[in-house]
Amino acid sequence: MLTPIMAPRPPSAAPAALHSAAEELAHLAEQSAAEGPWASGAMRVLARAGILARFVPVDCDGTADDEAGLVETLAVTATACLTTALALSQWAAAVRIIAAGPAPVRATLLPGLARGAAFTTVGISQLTTSRRHLGRPALAADRDSGGWRIDGICPWVTGADACDTIVTGAQTTGGGQVFFVVPTAAAGVEIEPPLEMLALSGSRTAVVRLTGVRPAHVIEPPEHNAPRTGGLATTALALGSARAAIAVVASEATRREPLAPVAERLAAELGRLFERLTQAAHDGLAADDRDQLRTAATELVLRAGQAALTASKGAGFVRGHPAERLVRESLFFVVWSCPPTVADALLCEFSGG
Repeated sequence: MLTPIMAPRPPSAAPAALHSAAEELAHLAEQSAAEGPWASGAMRVLARAGILARFVPVDCDGTADDEAGLVETLAVTATACLTTALALSQWAAAVRIIAAGPAPVRATLLPGLARGAAFTTVGISQLTTSRRHLGRPALAADRDSGGWRIDGICPWVTGADACDTIVTGAQTTGGGQVFFVVPTAAAGVEIEPPLEMLALSGSRTAVVRLTGVRPAHVIEPPEHNAPRTGGLATTALALGSARAAIAVVASEATRREPLAPVAERLAAELGRLFERLTQAAHDGLAADDRDQLRTAATELVLRAGQAALTASKGAGFVRGHPAERLVRESLFFVVWSCPPTVADALLCEFSGG
């Protein structure tokens, strides 16, 4: 049984509703990890607490939190339940693309997403890190007399079988990229069974194949500036997960005094990285600096997970213990949306270079 981990409050003062929701998410974490946060009700908790609305512009029935507030929301959610935080981050990425689209698309989709009346997710890894080595587009879009037609594959789509729409991107014959909103029930959409992963299988991440699919909406070209959280979201999740692992060490330190300095050092490092993340959310960050922050956060979540396991001794090696789960989940950050520069830095660290 997965023991709920209560989310310790971050350095900045997050809204009380967020922390109240985080407690509910922590209690649902076992069910979310097994069934997914859609089936468990975790996503409805976020909607009811007004968390989803914070990612949506005010003119589309959202409350439009600032960037620092959004990354903090992701981090607090990750501390409570990383499975739910992953789903939220993919929902937020889809909303970010929709919010950058034409006004009619925004007005049609965003109000329902803000209140949790419908759920969406994103499938764009084929444009960034997945299957780029094949030399041909994994997902291609062409125009014909009927409009746009999409063919190919989205290799990683979180919650595809639990969401109403997928926001995806395809390469056109002219070499450009266009984003589309595709109903999961559309003709030609095939959602494969969710992948059994080392961790976070409850995210129901699956391969989605599209054959002659006609999208419901086209986002071409963007008419609004998208928020910057996309480049910081995974870092926020890593720091939130690290905070959960450090909480395990701190709990063990109440019974074994030698662990106290370990917990204090890890917490101090976490605090410094949170400060950098918050500053980046306020001011923006150059790509190289963003990757350095992502690398530092990934290294910390890996070490914090190992520390939690070590501090928990043999009990932490038994499936269902928080430390066991946190160690597996920490490995998520070395593969998910991991830029080559970050992967190279981690490999250098792992090899002692």
